[in-house]
Amino acid sequence: MPPAASARRPSPAVVLAVLAMGAMSYALLQSLVVPALPAIQQDLHTSAAGAAWVMTAYLLSASVATPIAGRLGDMFGKRRTLMVVLSMLALGTLVSALATSITVLIAGRAVQGLGGAVFPLAYGVIRDEFPPGRVAMGISLMSAILGIGGGAGIVLAGPILDGLGYHWLFWIPLLPILAAVGATAFVIPESPLRVPGRINLLGGLLLGGWLVCLLLAFSYAADWGWGSARFLGLLALAAALFAGWVWQESRAREPLVDMRMMRLRGIWTTNVAAVLTGFGMLGAFVLVPQLVELPRVTGFGFGGSVTEAGLFLLPATLAMLIVSPLAARLAERTGSRLNLILGMAIMAGAFLILGLAHSASWQILLAMTLVGIGIGFAYAALANLVVEAVPPGQTGVATGMNAVMRTIGSSLGGQITASVIAAQVALSGLPLESGFTLAFLICAGAMTLGVAAGVLVPGREAARETAAAGRVAAVVDLA
Repeated sequence: MPPAASARRPSPAVVLAVLAMGAMSYALLQSLVVPALPAIQQDLHTSAAGAAWVMTAYLLSASVATPIAGRLGDMFGKRRTLMVVLSMLALGTLVSALATSITVLIAGRAVQGLGGAVFPLAYGVIRDEFPPGRVAMGISLMSAILGIGGGAGIVLAGPILDGLGYHWLFWIPLLPILAAVGATAFVIPESPLRVPGRINLLGGLLLGGWLVCLLLAFSYAADWGWGSARFLGLLALAAALFAGWVWQESRAREPLVDMRMMRLRGIWTTNVAAVLTGFGMLGAFVLVPQLVELPRVTGFGFGGSVTEAGLFLLPATLAMLIVSPLAARLAERTGSRLNLILGMAIMAGAFLILGLAHSASWQILLAMTLVGIGIGFAYAALANLVVEAVPPGQTGVATGMNAVMRTIGSSLGGQITASVIAAQVALSGLPLESGFTLAFLICAGAMTLGVAAGVLVPGREAARETAAAGRVAAVVDLA
């Protein structure tokens, strides 16, 4: 690159700030509406199932769009694709802010979900633009935004709801999204690396099909029942579509997702860890506010408001904010595998504390601080491990699929823990303490499995050798 061209390129700090602006907006929108669902249900005169679609539509859209947009970014340029993704996020947010019916709000949330692709695209930009020695740091900080935004969204939702109403849950994030669109156009350089090809439409339809069936099944499992015909039927259809997707992608000349990549040890182990991390994060962010908001007559609830319940998550959010830069520095020295193992182990300990001791505020605050530390380490590791394991041309789709695995884990975590609590209720209809204890211990077990997955992840040098071999194979295929 000529010196003059190099001089015009923005500094890594500026690039990271622009990427973070859009990513934080998406992460906030993911969780801001969770405490608002009862208010939305009442104001828009809908059922609990209708209000639940406000979250379901967002997750489904994000899951389908993220790997596809990641692939488009690898093919046509990450800045161009990122601008489209952020523009769709802004459009969906505007529609949601103006919505006066549940149908329009659900449609707006579905368009918003397309913004989930901001993360794999951002990882690709960081890999392209940052000096090699600072890539791990940049990806770690960007990954942490997803956890920080998720926690901050629940903390901020209460005051916004109380003071302004739920429409402002969308108006407030809209401004930074619009700023991120403009800043991306002027600051983010276009990708120097492109992967020629075309979109495998059949592969995309099959991918979307099995993801929709799977996430719908788990989103409504608690209402339908885990043994219901609808749940089992959707699960069977998801399995059939998944098998068809793998078969089709394995034989396609230009697959949407390279199955050889998905079989790499560094990829499948990290994807398993992503499922378990998502399980734990949503388990904590759903269970703790629910416990705090239960009336004191239960004998273990705190009788807190939505705002007060959100404050119990504040230590987790602050811990992620503090730990993420430390995790990034540790990743630069030792690789990300240690971060993953450490993060999952800390979260396992936090859920064990919550399962055995949750009668005092300080116990919950301590446990949530540990949850935040664990998420900070684990989220910093996941994207870096994927990036280390694949050649540059597969960064977008590989990190996109990892994000999908995390979403699947979140859906599992939310629904399994909800079912456990719903299965153990008193005559008054309020949950029993034993349900929360069991749910927390299930999360602790899932995080322990995450430690095992982290142990199976190959070390940094082995991952680099595999990525180098994949780069050579890709060159041979193109030839």
